[in-house]
Amino acid sequence: MMKATIAPKTILLFIVFSTAALVGVAGAAPPDRPNIVFILADDMGYGEVSAMNPDRCKVPTPAIDQLVSQGMHFTDAHSSSSVCTPTRYSILTGRYNWRTQLQRFVLYGYSPPLIDPHRVTVADFLKDQGYNTAAIGKWHLGMDIPTTDGKAPGKGHSPENIDWTGTIENGPTARGFDYFYGISASLDMPPFIYIENDRFVGQATATKKYQREGPAEPDFEAVDVLPMLKQKAVQYINRQTAERPYFAYIALNSPHTPIVPSAQWNGKSAVGRYGDFVMQTDDVVGAIVDAVDQSPGAKNTIVIFTTDNGCSKMAKIEQLKEKGHYVSGPLRGSKGDLWEGGHRVPFVVRWPAKIEPSTRSDQTIGQWDLMATCAEILATELPAGSAEDSVSFLPALHGQPIQSTRAGIIHHAIDGHFAYRQGDWKLLLARGSGGLTAPREKNVSADAPEAQLYDLASDLGETNNLYLSEPDVANRLLGLLESDVRRGRSTEGTDEKNDVMHVKLWKSKP
Repeated sequence: MMKATIAPKTILLFIVFSTAALVGVAGAAPPDRPNIVFILADDMGYGEVSAMNPDRCKVPTPAIDQLVSQGMHFTDAHSSSSVCTPTRYSILTGRYNWRTQLQRFVLYGYSPPLIDPHRVTVADFLKDQGYNTAAIGKWHLGMDIPTTDGKAPGKGHSPENIDWTGTIENGPTARGFDYFYGISASLDMPPFIYIENDRFVGQATATKKYQREGPAEPDFEAVDVLPMLKQKAVQYINRQTAERPYFAYIALNSPHTPIVPSAQWNGKSAVGRYGDFVMQTDDVVGAIVDAVDQSPGAKNTIVIFTTDNGCSKMAKIEQLKEKGHYVSGPLRGSKGDLWEGGHRVPFVVRWPAKIEPSTRSDQTIGQWDLMATCAEILATELPAGSAEDSVSFLPALHGQPIQSTRAGIIHHAIDGHFAYRQGDWKLLLARGSGGLTAPREKNVSADAPEAQLYDLASDLGETNNLYLSEPDVANRLLGLLESDVRRGRSTEGTDEKNDVMHVKLWKSKP
């Protein structure tokens, strides 16, 4: 595909205009507020959009491929973490996940909220700009579950003190969203019951098991969740009018475990049930885009498709490879890892009014850049003390260089291991994958270097460790990482505080 190109004079004019709009030049016309639909798949790898990996993707994704042909796809986009909860935190706050109390792993279905009530989310910000806001799907950022005794939900598989008729506090509707319909966490985590706004839909009086066992609403079935989210997302978009812009954050449960394609999708792919579930996920994306296309303001609607991290080992990655399906494309690693396959993700943006079709950007971006991008689109400054790590990628959508005040970007793995990326260089503070792929930290050979350094321009597969031969580069990147952690932000501005006193950078240094 051809990259979008614009003449140097146009570049200068765009930068001047963007800067003037951002600071609010007197007499400037108010921005035409686009609708924003952000679709997040769950555990779907970088190599699983067939248009982006045609030679080694054996699962057709026609709906997402159509988005690629109609808009711009990024080849170097990243989630802030290689697992679920941290990624979602960063998308909604524009802040790195490890600045919170959650230094490793994820939350569960009964966990308290991770997003501080005083922190501005992208939904808060857009709501203040006049947007109608909705979150549909998997939340996985914690909420205060009502209980009958005022204590936290009980531990174990059958917490008996949950008040299924009570009001949920500090969930999505307390974090900027006007409407929420979905589940509290991953579909393999109880409770197995839908939530609408701040109430459970029914009562979880049964017990079911989807990987994990726990309370379930009697009619709740895992196989029905993706079709339900499809229905709710389409209904929400159909209800919107031209009078008010909307922001729809649609976080799908698929193709995360349990891998439960609907009956009409069984056997559709050539690689088994996981491939069937990916195809069904693609179909849901298509239905959402169709609803957008039939709605008022379709041409001025931004549709973003991306995924929260790489593919899970539960998909049986090695068996998929044997069938010619490479979930991470040319990348090493998968979900949980510091290697690129853990956090480099598909990222496709369609905006008919602004983006040339079939264009590509090779610039490095993060999903946590959503908030700053929304601010620049709306020519509005972000509130002080918010989105400390977010940089607008709006220039890239017009084929221009991103004007970043970050020195680089930070990656994070399931067990809390860190990596730092600047340009083509990437430093990993781990001796192995830093995650779930062999060699894991506890199994790395005793003579392995304490860290890894790769030149991604010549070694995208991260096979040639240059840590010992390029000490100056490694030390420079480590210094930048330490600075970004210490300052409480990675962009220019007033230093902020992390939520923890000490962020441990080296998790397994000998």
